[in-house]
Amino acid sequence: MANTNKIVVPEARQALDQLKLEIANELGVANYDNIDKGNLPSRVNGYVGGYMVKRLVETAQNQMANK
Repeated sequence: MANTNKIVVPEARQALDQLKLEIANELGVANYDNIDKGNLPSRVNGYVGGYMVKRLVETAQNQMANK
C-alpha cells in the first residue's frame, strides 16, 4: 500500500517529526523513531497520530484566537 500522506509545506517535516517524537514519549513509547512501526499495535500508532492532530488543532485555535 502506497503512502498517500503528503506534507503540504515540506519545510514543516522536521517540526512534524519532532512533534511525533514528543507525543510518543509523552505516551510512554520510548525510542519511537527507531522502532519498526509495523511491529507496534495499530492502537499505539493511532494514539500518536491522533494526539498530533489534537495538538496541531489546539495550536491553530490559539493562534486564531490571538489575532
